[in-house]
Amino acid sequence: MTVRVLIVDDQEPFRQAARMVVELTDGFEVVGEAETGEDSVAMSQELHPDLVLMDVNLPGINGLDATRQILGSADTVVVLLLSTYEEAEYAPRAAECGAAAYIPKSSFGPDRLEAAWEAASV
Repeated sequence: MTVRVLIVDDQEPFRQAARMVVELTDGFEVVGEAETGEDSVAMSQELHPDLVLMDVNLPGINGLDATRQILGSADTVVVLLLSTYEEAEYAPRAAECGAAAYIPKSSFGPDRLEAAWEAASV
């Protein structure tokens, strides 16, 4: 089974980097990209991804609020929060909004993606 991924980030360079990570990870494919929290909610309802890679700082509603909205309308989706902030600072906030995990952008790669997906899918 292929894991369908929606990438949400307002920075094009990071969306490209995240797309590359997803494409290099066996069993994962990108089904869409969004630049704002509002777009992520709409695209999640339209595309029904298995996994959403969500930036914390977004124009409009932030990634934490967008995560709450996505999880409130789809019980099978997994959201991973990504940002430049330290893990110790944001991991608790990820849990508060229902995200499965927080991964600093600096350490995001195929291994972290697979490990986070496996942990969230148990």
